[in-house]
Amino acid sequence: MGVLIVAGTVALVVLLVQRAGRGGGSSLPPMSLELPAGSRIVGIAGAEGRFAVLVQRPDGDRIVFLDARTGRPVGEVIPGAGVPVR
Repeated sequence: MGVLIVAGTVALVVLLVQRAGRGGGSSLPPMSLELPAGSRIVGIAGAEGRFAVLVQRPDGDRIVFLDARTGRPVGEVIPGAGVPVR
């Protein structure tokens, strides 16, 4: 009886570790961001189904918002401009 309890406990722990290791998160779609020559991505942050990408461009910095499900740009902000561009 003791062997069965130990074997059952070990099986339960192995099962929990395997399920926890899967991550459970969905994979992101491939994303591409068309940027002019000389641009570089400085930072990325995510919130509420969107990604904010800080881009340094030759004509000034921009924050580009991408939809996390589709990978498409949904908005852009030029810091210091006062109003969103799109």
